[in-house]
Amino acid sequence: MTGAFALYLTAAVAEIGGCFAFWTWARLGRSIWWLAPGVAALVCFAWLLTLAPSAFAGRAYAAYGGVYVLTALGWLWLVESARPDRWDMIGAALCLAGAAIILFGPRATG
Repeated sequence: MTGAFALYLTAAVAEIGGCFAFWTWARLGRSIWWLAPGVAALVCFAWLLTLAPSAFAGRAYAAYGGVYVLTALGWLWLVESARPDRWDMIGAALCLAGAAIILFGPRATG
């Protein structure tokens, strides 16, 4: 379980970092050179998700969503200096619970 969480966390940091590079260029008026590391981070993110412990891509992506929400709130706090409130944290907890159910719930065989 911790291996899957670490994988999803790393993928989320890559995705958010890549998207933030585009945000920085498009919304904050920074140099177009921000796009190069952004694209590299997004390629890394896509590759990392192929390593997810799931037989089906859709299930892997659904489970990833919960970790993504938590990571995005961490980014909000650490990078953008806006502290998440209790509603953010309650929402993240619900997303993580859903991700755990999706990824680790018992499956019918066959």
